[in-house]
Amino acid sequence: MTIDSGAEIYQCIDDLTVSLDDGVLAVTLNRPDSLNSLTAPMLRTFAETLERAAGDSRVRVVRVSGAGRGFCSGAGISEEDHANPGATGTPADVLDAANRCIRAIAALPQPAVAVVHGAAAGVGVSLALACDVVLASEKAFFMLAFTKIGLMPDGGASALIAAAVGRIRAMRMALLAERITAREAYDWGLVSAVHPADDLAAEVDTVIGTLVSGPAVALRKTKAAINAATLTELESALELEKTGQLALLDSHDFREGTKAFQQRRAATFTDS
Repeated sequence: MTIDSGAEIYQCIDDLTVSLDDGVLAVTLNRPDSLNSLTAPMLRTFAETLERAAGDSRVRVVRVSGAGRGFCSGAGISEEDHANPGATGTPADVLDAANRCIRAIAALPQPAVAVVHGAAAGVGVSLALACDVVLASEKAFFMLAFTKIGLMPDGGASALIAAAVGRIRAMRMALLAERITAREAYDWGLVSAVHPADDLAAEVDTVIGTLVSGPAVALRKTKAAINAATLTELESALELEKTGQLALLDSHDFREGTKAFQQRRAATFTDS
């Protein structure tokens, strides 16, 4: 299915829906049964959508959200994902596609607004934080769960989180894999605002309305200047994370961590 905005065509797939209405390009992660776990096709379509939007004068704001109970649970590691890599992509495919997506969000001239309700975990945290405004429900939480399965943060998390909350809190999130509540995330500076769940939609509409009616050129130049000042290490982080993650994906600890996750038991890590 495609949506024709005139100059650009935006592709929809079952797992990622896209709509353009009154200057707002809405991109929705649509795998609610897995809390919107990510596949390579989803991420590639997401990246292609943003790359097209960058040159589409009709798009004034991009809205990123998740269907169902959560924003995004990260890369898919379910039995279904592992059993069908041709459809979902190998872990390396997902990593490459995620990095392309993060680059596309950061390079997007228009403001991007992430709407986070429920879980934002793994690379889902990176997708949210790559956006320029992050609006969260009080029921939301953020978690870098990578070390629980023998991996390291990816999707630019090393740079994106440190830029938002500083080195020490970034280390805490990455090393300890703790769940950070929406209120803690706001207090730390990880999100722009937190609202009661029932009020979130109205608050999102207000923020997006302000951006849509704002001075497009000034907003774009402002975004570019702030990103240039704060995300200087994003590209190097993406490359370092990719190198490290590809090695970890071939490790005993990752195989053990994934098996333990699927079997709902504590992992026994032995690599040194």
